[in-house]
Formats: sequence, structure tokens, C-alpha cells
Amino acid sequence: HVQLVESGGGTVQTGGSQRLSCDASYSISCIGWFRQAPGKEREVVAVWRHRRGDDFVTYAESIKGRFTLSKDIRRNGVDLQMNSLKAEDTAMYYCAAGPVRGGSCKHNYWTEGTQVTVS
Repeated sequence: HVQLVESGGGTVQTGGSQRLSCDASYSISCIGWFRQAPGKEREVVAVWRHRRGDDFVTYAESIKGRFTLSKDIRRNGVDLQMNSLKAEDTAMYYCAAGPVRGGSCKHNYWTEGTQVTVS
């Protein structure tokens, strides 16, 4: 059973930056961030996936060019650097992780979420 520990979040001004981190209790092949805004469905933000010796990062269109997901090889975790934040980025952010099966991530493990508010 993988345990995930998230850090970061809080309130930031429009145009500002924040960094979210998520660490897994052991090596995992898929880990990333999702978010859910009030009244909206949960959506993917950015996900790192390791498969067949290669690393892949997938980003939501709405955050491309502003957010960067990085995997630290020294840690079983990822950092989400969020720049040029907008009001519409306000949401609860969740870290999720799991194995890769059939080429897809199986997000079996989730954190409780951390609130990011852009005002």
C-alpha cells in the first residue's frame, strides 16, 4: 500500500507562483496531480509516467506553459511548479499515484488534497 505525502498550497495573488510536492512511500511508476474546483468535476493537471525505460509527462491544456511537473530521481515524488496563476486555477489539488497497466496509469492512491486559492 503506497502512502502519499503532499505539501504546499495556500493563497497566492493572481500572477504569482506556488509549488506543490508529493512524495510516495516507495518507487511508483505513475504519479501526478489532479484538481477539483467547486461545482466542477475533478480533472487531471499533470502526470508523470514511467514505462519501458522512458519517462512521460502529460499536462492539461489549460496549464501548459505555466505549470511544470518534475520528477526528482532522488525521491519517489514529484514537484508541481505553478507560475502565472489565475483565478481559475483555484481548486483543491490532489496527488495520485499507482502502477502503469496496459500503458495507462492506475491512480489507486490519493491524498486528501491541498487547497490552492488564487485571488
